[in-house]
Amino acid sequence: MPSFRVIRLATALLAGIALHGAANASNNPAMDAQVAKIDSVWQHIRYQVADRDEQYRQLDVLAQQAAQVVARFPGRAEPLLWQGIVTSEEAARASVFRQLGLATAARDILEKARAIDPNVADGGIKMSLGVLYYRVPGFPIGFGSTAKARALLQAAIAQDPRGLDNNFFYADFLNSEGHPADAKVYLLRGLQAPTNSARPVWDAGRRAEARALLAKIEAKLRHA
Repeated sequence: MPSFRVIRLATALLAGIALHGAANASNNPAMDAQVAKIDSVWQHIRYQVADRDEQYRQLDVLAQQAAQVVARFPGRAEPLLWQGIVTSEEAARASVFRQLGLATAARDILEKARAIDPNVADGGIKMSLGVLYYRVPGFPIGFGSTAKARALLQAAIAQDPRGLDNNFFYADFLNSEGHPADAKVYLLRGLQAPTNSARPVWDAGRRAEARALLAKIEAKLRHA
């Protein structure tokens, strides 16, 4: 079975969405607390655990915990979003034989969340799905779709035009599609987002990724 672009998920797939701010609080504090715990562990694994195999092992445990939170709060989009995020990160670190299965499971989880409430987490569901659709290959290997990715990422940007994650991933998409100058605009906009003191590990990690992508894009533009 060929290796495919889902491996690129390891470069930052499915961002931690800023779920802790007051604007993102739900009407269920108990659920918010459990979702926040999943988020916190995800941040640690994603940015502070260096070994890829250990990341995969810890993500597998976290995915099971996320599924338990989903079961405790049926019919809610927020736990499903985080189950999808964790499953996608797991796909990024899985063996090539498991990647597509896990990515497909993540897509199905996120589509279920979108059917419940597509607008939670400042467009996080749309963004997360968009990332999957452009980082997984298309037919006949996988379910990837440039058109779906573009529509979803643009919808996420429209909902939260200044968000760090939405701008970062849309920039990454544009760059991958051969539009580095447009990508630079969105990266610079994302880097202007206020620092998220409630999620410092994610904030620092995502900004470092955005700056690294910006450097690559600027080098590409200089040599164009």
